[in-house]
Amino acid sequence: MTLAERIVRGELRAAARLMRDIDDGMPSAVAELKALYPRTGRAFIIGITGPPGAGKSTLTDKVIAAYRAAGKTVAVVAIDPTSPFTGGAILGDRIRMSRHATDPGVFIRSLATRGHLGGLSRSTADVVNVFDAMGWEVIIIETVGVGQDEIDIVRTAHTSLVVMVPGLGDDIQAIKAGILEIGDVFVVNKADRPDADRAVRDLEMMVEMKHPGAGEWWPPVLRTVAQKGDGVAELVGKIEEHRAYLHTSGRLQQFEQNKSALRFEELLRDQLFARVREKIEHGGDLAVTIRAIANREQDPYNAVEALLARHLSE
Repeated sequence: MTLAERIVRGELRAAARLMRDIDDGMPSAVAELKALYPRTGRAFIIGITGPPGAGKSTLTDKVIAAYRAAGKTVAVVAIDPTSPFTGGAILGDRIRMSRHATDPGVFIRSLATRGHLGGLSRSTADVVNVFDAMGWEVIIIETVGVGQDEIDIVRTAHTSLVVMVPGLGDDIQAIKAGILEIGDVFVVNKADRPDADRAVRDLEMMVEMKHPGAGEWWPPVLRTVAQKGDGVAELVGKIEEHRAYLHTSGRLQQFEQNKSALRFEELLRDQLFARVREKIEHGGDLAVTIRAIANREQDPYNAVEALLARHLSE
């Protein structure tokens, strides 16, 4: 059987192998992803993002436990910084959320960013599709937590949680990151700290300034103390409320349309770039063109237009 067929049957080893091939950029992985794609679109995807030190991993651990208690299977894609030595994830899936390691209803996979900006790895969307096709009911994506560029998560997850923490100037960070455009639910974690009330007020004021219209989702601001499990039940309740809103408002279909368009454009851009670059490197055009641009014999704009016109017509 193919990897795709084994994955549909629920074989974890086959899924792990395909995820490794996806992360390594193996061409063979594409055929398996093509076979799996018709079986995707059933999972509920939750994104958890926020600055470093906000307690995202601890909160993710508690959210996993809450969904498992409700009888749901949970897959986790944990995005980690890239090791400068190995190119892999600095933190492994056995370190994070380790108490779920022996639970057959939980599958945790770490991915390295490998220099990709936006808080996610280039492999994230494909790994999520593998989990989805396999039948996992809830998929949680925890971003790397770069703090400033987390926009990718809102294009990938049905419900995006933005986790903040008191005392780190988070109100300023939120404004700089354009965080109002990201969050469906805002969480002030470590809410037993002194500046928690101020952090909640700042976020509530920012949500009010956005003025969600009639019938639109109003992002709630919640308090949690993830280490103690405080506020987690309320948080999961709000996540489920947002899930219901997506279905009843028709926003889910719009989300899927936008997500599909962005994924198509991303793949088209990557393949066009790879094919054109391969041609111009092979034919020696690249070195000649770069030298001409560096010597100011040609401008880069006309150079790109000329190369595209010549190679795309072929």
